[in-house]
Amino acid sequence: QVQLVESGGGLVQPGGSLNLSCAATGSGFTVYWMGWYRQVPGYQRELVARLIRGRDTNYADSVKGRFTISGDNAKNTVYLQMNNLKPAAAAAYTCPGYIRSYGDVSGADYWGGGTQITVSS
Repeated sequence: QVQLVESGGGLVQPGGSLNLSCAATGSGFTVYWMGWYRQVPGYQRELVARLIRGRDTNYADSVKGRFTISGDNAKNTVYLQMNNLKPAAAAAYTCPGYIRSYGDVSGADYWGGGTQITVSS
């Protein structure tokens, strides 16, 4: 059974940095893409960044130049380095992925449990 496990959230001051990680655990699967979404209460969940097949990236316009997504294919893990964090970045961050288990015809969406980021002085 594939699971996504996140780590790295917490409290940071404005202008500070945080690094999130998300690991796909289990065995016998292929990751097509993994990434990060975030949601503030009362607002829609939005894409922050996505790593596709370990090489192509998508970013929300609001984070371009400050956030960097990267991956370790051998560990089925993606990382999100967040620099110069602004108060607007405070949200619940969740790691989704589109993953196909060996033997399945198609993949499926998986979601981690989420991690909270607070940006405050």
